[in-house]
Amino acid sequence: MAKKTRRLGSLEVSSLGLGCMGMSEFYGSTSESESLATINRAIDLGVTFLDTADAYGPYKNEELVGKAIATRRDEVVVASKFGLVRNEDGERLGIRGDAQYATKCLDASLKRLNIDVIDLYYLHRPDPKTPIEETIGAMAGFVAAGKIKHIGVSEISAESLRRGHAVHPITATQNEWSLWSRDIENEIVGTARELGIGIVAYSPLGRGFLTGTIKSPDDFAPDDYRKFLPRFSGENFSKNLELVMAVEEMAASKGCTPSQLALAWVLSKGDDVVPIPGTKHVAYLEDNLKALDVNLDGDSIAKIDEVFLIDVASGPRYADMSPIRAETPKPR
Repeated sequence: MAKKTRRLGSLEVSSLGLGCMGMSEFYGSTSESESLATINRAIDLGVTFLDTADAYGPYKNEELVGKAIATRRDEVVVASKFGLVRNEDGERLGIRGDAQYATKCLDASLKRLNIDVIDLYYLHRPDPKTPIEETIGAMAGFVAAGKIKHIGVSEISAESLRRGHAVHPITATQNEWSLWSRDIENEIVGTARELGIGIVAYSPLGRGFLTGTIKSPDDFAPDDYRKFLPRFSGENFSKNLELVMAVEEMAASKGCTPSQLALAWVLSKGDDVVPIPGTKHVAYLEDNLKALDVNLDGDSIAKIDEVFLIDVASGPRYADMSPIRAETPKPR
């Protein structure tokens, strides 16, 4: 069985975290009672690492997590993010990483989560108008003030990761990493390891596609945002479904579910890698955690890698990829 904890820099967390985004929006209907039950069951089973953001809901997800951990604060590591600007109606208004906005966001997140300190606080996306040095400098001030414990970034470039880390040590970089999203391996993984920065893998199940439970675009609820993502649309869907069939076959040969195989593969990438599969259902949570018992030897990993090449998926991850690893300006 895999170790139950891993280290992101100096921060110890459970080997699998829990992504909480889908409990508030994006993946169809939600149930607060079921989401709360899922979070509490996760903690009961040793999942200490909870991932949220102010943009999820928007705002509602942090409130939900805050409610779930109200009597269990000492049992969890809370990670949240700022930088994706949305209004109360959910409209996306851009990206901001400037010090003034970061300060405003942090204070609001602490209030919604109803906690005194956030364990890991990320810049959600690089701000193309603000030097990463300014953003990390502001976050370093939050550490000094005791409002956050560790600094994280998400989907920033290798160059910006180096520049930010030079201002203040960055604990973790969060990026999409899964069997069908492997571009992080081109440059980010090596840079992070050189600098001693842990890697948090979001969407390790390909937004649910790699679970094998989605067979048609008609399987999505009307308000499920995956309907609008390129990989889930038109001809791309059909091509990518062939990849899922490959996952199913490999999982069957290992005596595990497709979800468990996909997560075990991400876990195999290093002890500095922590996947944060999201779910709002206790049954899926329990299934995911069994990935810790799946042993992939070198030959198995090599066979998987032969099928799932770095650019194997059809279609980009998002319709607009411009915010992903966008360079931030140099300081004046």
